[in-house]
Amino acid sequence: MRKLLAVLVLFSLAACGTTAKATPAAPATGVLSFTGTTLDGKQFDAATLAGKPALLWFWAPWCATCAGQASSVQEIQQEYAGKLGVLGVAGLGSNAEMHEFVSDLEIPDVRTLDDQAGAVWRKFGITQQSTYVLVDAAGKVVTSSYLDSVDLPAKVKTLVG
Repeated sequence: MRKLLAVLVLFSLAACGTTAKATPAAPATGVLSFTGTTLDGKQFDAATLAGKPALLWFWAPWCATCAGQASSVQEIQQEYAGKLGVLGVAGLGSNAEMHEFVSDLEIPDVRTLDDQAGAVWRKFGITQQSTYVLVDAAGKVVTSSYLDSVDLPAKVKTLVG
């Protein structure tokens, strides 16, 4: 035990005198630097959303509020196709439940990640379902919160311009 403690102390002291090299700032698209797997098991790279505004919708398959938002997200996807990247990020449920949610609520146009492990949720600091993250064309998060059916379309319209 003493040897282990001595080794840890030596490593700590050795690190004290070093200066960390400055790392370059992440590019503006750094917010969209993540990958995931779609509900159908295909790989997805969020960098494909870079360069235009994006809407990330964090939802859970058992969430009644999320179910109520589904048609709004589908409409936004259709209205702003090509001008806005829309990505659903499903968590807190199984893949089968996520598929059922998408099918029952008829949102086939909304590309959705299966984030059962919560990696994307953690990246964005999401602590509860029914959260929207809006990212501007420069890759900056401009909104991260719950938005109702009036606020969401208004914020998207402002974001897309």
